[in-house]
Amino acid sequence: MRGTSRRTVIAGVLGTALAFPMVNSGYYRLSAAGRNYSRRAVDLVRGSLVIDMLAPLTIDIDTGAYAKPLPPERVADFRRSGITGFHNAYGLGGPDAYANALAYMAGWQGYAGRHPELFALVGMAADLDRAKATGRAAVIMGIQNAQHFRTAADVKTFYDLGQRCAQLTYNSQNLIGSGSTDRVDGGVSDFGADIIKAMNEVGMLVDVSHSGDRTTLDAVALSPGPIAYTHSNCRAISGHPRTKTDEAIRALAKKGGVMGITGVRQFVSRTDPTTIRHLVDHIDHVVKLTGIEHVGIGSDADLYGYDDMPPDQYAKLKGAYKDSYAFRDKIDVDGFDHPMKVFDLTEELIRRRYSDANIRAVLGGNFRRLLGATWKPTARSARFEHDQLRTSRA
Repeated sequence: MRGTSRRTVIAGVLGTALAFPMVNSGYYRLSAAGRNYSRRAVDLVRGSLVIDMLAPLTIDIDTGAYAKPLPPERVADFRRSGITGFHNAYGLGGPDAYANALAYMAGWQGYAGRHPELFALVGMAADLDRAKATGRAAVIMGIQNAQHFRTAADVKTFYDLGQRCAQLTYNSQNLIGSGSTDRVDGGVSDFGADIIKAMNEVGMLVDVSHSGDRTTLDAVALSPGPIAYTHSNCRAISGHPRTKTDEAIRALAKKGGVMGITGVRQFVSRTDPTTIRHLVDHIDHVVKLTGIEHVGIGSDADLYGYDDMPPDQYAKLKGAYKDSYAFRDKIDVDGFDHPMKVFDLTEELIRRRYSDANIRAVLGGNFRRLLGATWKPTARSARFEHDQLRTSRA
């Protein structure tokens, strides 16, 4: 079990700011940790479609995590988090990537399906809106690699199975391109160009968060439509090889893409302490480079973060990456490491004088626009939408 320091919540989110206990003029206490949030922050989070474009339902790395029960306290934390869209994506690869990806898709969609009171699976962007309206967590199925695409035809197979986002590479070289920790980056291969074309044809979002610099720029150039860096940070600030250069950020924006900012400590700052203010420096940087419409959230963690993982899993996770990842004692960013972290982020955006409209764009509006423009209906989802419309008119 993880520690309770960031999981215990004693004040429920009951639908409106007025339901929260007011602890002083204009502020509301939402958690046992004693965090107080302004009425404006509470209203913004509760009134926005909040999308975290890299947020596994759990970072439990034990095999078969999707078969474990969903404790009541975790259900409560999902509801209180203020987040609607969770991009549930793991890094899969190796010689059994295709079989592992099939098991992954079946396992996690089954997990969501067994808890319909909390989770809603996403096929089209409108499903995010429906989940928001019904108070459920929308699960966007993705995979942080594309090694399971043996041929371009496999892209449609997995799109039909529910996959809505694929990262081209996961840190290391594959047949598509190079990763961020590779010594040499040869860019996107001919096979990779075919995969990108197939992804655009079916409507699957192209992601290059873990790709090398040349592969990143090639993917932006080769894709007919906008792509995403669902969870990355700015190289100009942190200097980390897993982050994106100003050139790459400008290229993404010019094509209409969106970049989600992570809460991974070494991606955020060069030295400690590393706080939520340093995280928002990355949002500021993207905004200054490209405009408010190209930045969002991709926390790269579940609701609780990495530092509360069981010690054996924590050590195993750190040991799975190359030395260039430069892990520190802690992985999470201070102030962005608990279920209510979106409220803290919103408070910092308010402090920096972002307008309500711009805060909503960062919280999820920008990714909602990108996903709505990217995802295409399958034959089954098109029939469902037609039946829904016909029923509403009856």
